[in-house]
Amino acid sequence: MPDKTEKQEGTSLEELFTELESVIRKMEGENISLEDSFQLYHRGMDALKQCSERIDEVEKKMLILDEEGGTHEF
Repeated sequence: MPDKTEKQEGTSLEELFTELESVIRKMEGENISLEDSFQLYHRGMDALKQCSERIDEVEKKMLILDEEGGTHEF
């Protein structure tokens, strides 16, 4: 059975964005308790952190074109 870390590493950006949208919709609800809001906030912050890590990974893999027409990673 995969642990939580393994599951998170396999989550795509699209899935993370969907999770964030879900958290936001729930937090905007009228009948949400303070405790539920706090839990949703932490869930959303975890998802944002994962999004940031995924984007950083993609940026490191992107190639840029230098002035001489060569490519290299940044």
